[in-house]
Amino acid sequence: MAEVIRMPKMSDTMEEGVIAAWLKKVGDDVKAGDILAEVETDKATMELESYDEGVLLHIGVEEKDAVPVNGVIAIIGEKGEDIDELLKEVEGGGSGDSGADKEESKEEKKEETTSESSSESSAAEEIDTSDVNANLITMPKMSDTMQEGTIASWLKKVGDEVKSGDILAEVETDKATMELESYDDGVLLHIGVEEGDSVPIDGVIAVIGEKGADYEKLLKAHEQKSSGSGSGEEKPAAKEEKKEEPKAASKPAPKKEEASQKTTSSSSTTDTGRIKASPLAKKLAEDKGVDIALVKGSGEGGRIIKRDVESFDPATAQAAAQSGAAAPAAVGQESYTEEKVSQMRKTIAKRLAESKFSAPHFYLTMEINMDKAIEARKSMNEIAPVKISFNDMVIKAVAASLKQHPKVNSSWLGDKIRYNDHVHIGMAVAVEEGLLVPVIRFADSKTLSQISQEAKSLGGKAKNKELQPKDWEGNTFTISNLGMFGIEEFTAIVNPPDACILAVGGIKETVVVKDGQMQVGNVMKVTLSCDHRVVDGAVGSGFLKTLKGLLEDPVRILI
Repeated sequence: MAEVIRMPKMSDTMEEGVIAAWLKKVGDDVKAGDILAEVETDKATMELESYDEGVLLHIGVEEKDAVPVNGVIAIIGEKGEDIDELLKEVEGGGSGDSGADKEESKEEKKEETTSESSSESSAAEEIDTSDVNANLITMPKMSDTMQEGTIASWLKKVGDEVKSGDILAEVETDKATMELESYDDGVLLHIGVEEGDSVPIDGVIAVIGEKGADYEKLLKAHEQKSSGSGSGEEKPAAKEEKKEEPKAASKPAPKKEEASQKTTSSSSTTDTGRIKASPLAKKLAEDKGVDIALVKGSGEGGRIIKRDVESFDPATAQAAAQSGAAAPAAVGQESYTEEKVSQMRKTIAKRLAESKFSAPHFYLTMEINMDKAIEARKSMNEIAPVKISFNDMVIKAVAASLKQHPKVNSSWLGDKIRYNDHVHIGMAVAVEEGLLVPVIRFADSKTLSQISQEAKSLGGKAKNKELQPKDWEGNTFTISNLGMFGIEEFTAIVNPPDACILAVGGIKETVVVKDGQMQVGNVMKVTLSCDHRVVDGAVGSGFLKTLKGLLEDPVRILI
């Protein structure tokens, strides 16, 4: 029987996924474990793995096109199987799982035309699951902002014995990958979400129970309960979804096949720049000190596998890279490229737009003489166990200043203002797909060496997407430093729920006036962006004055 493949929920903020590349085309044989496609979310690009065997009968989404969570991506079944009825069912908004679903769909239409009393009477006829010895596994809420999760990888397959405490799968949010633990004993009867797919909170992931249990009855009961819980006002919206869904599934097949053929070339890099490599190949390359970007993949779709790393010759790869340099474009030729917005970029745009247009911002800029800070840093690095940067000194000085100005270390909560006694500094880190803000906790009570070590560790985790929820939650103030890029001065948008963010520019050698005399000095400009609902001009100015005093005489930071 043909199986419908749907878009899984791969991160806590994911609302839709983009098909970065198809690694299979219509007509290809598919085995359980094969990678069907690469899916781009708001935070990462992940592989969509098949859990079914058969032939890829239908592709419903073009490369670079987006599809909402739970939208139809493809259909896998037996060669020559007639899927016309299934496609009609999908286009009509059905799940395409069985004939019983058709009856359910018809029943729903009848319910929409009847009165509220008859709807309640129909809903009361629930499916009896008391004789089914199995349990549904649903997506847990793994962070305070999580709305959905993505199955990064399944560690169990259908038919496997499962014990309480076993790890079923790895679930990826927009910032971390966590293990999904089983609390039941039995057999894994059903997997409802493909690898790389997302599922909303409380959505069905799998079914565990007694071998041979009628789990389909359990799924139908859950679906009936979910559809029956919505209000009458939500039903028109469901109709609209049914009308819109066929748009993604009714595109011409020739283009899909042509796009698929392009992605099955020997390139080991996607259009977004992500290296396609197996986890084992990545680990082996790291152990051997090999730059995996130089390795040519021989796996499916140009994927780098273990044997590619083992047989890699650096000298040959370097020569090939030099000979393959692209020729420059013709002078005067007009050209451009367009890229669809990544899921991470969409999330950044949404959050910052909400902050910018809901919080009334105002900005305070101050110039700080860094001569003594430069001397102090040089002296400290002669004995420090780790190299201390100017950014580390700014973090420490900001933390000390916040203790003296608690009104700046605050949050707007709508009907109340929260003044935080603890100091958790958010540190903006640029990554390839956007911006992440790991948090240095209790920064006011840590030494410069501890701050330096933690900042380096968190920065590395952010770039490698290894941050856990505890690493990015709970900031009370944020610092954004662009000084290393030569930026002298800029303004930043407040990072909710903070009331303020400090934009730090670079240190510039310039002429300063001291004691009525002109002399060369090193100056750094900082700009404090404030949410005027919480912080007033005098409060923000007092904070900057304290910060300036600490950085211009760094010995005071250590007291």
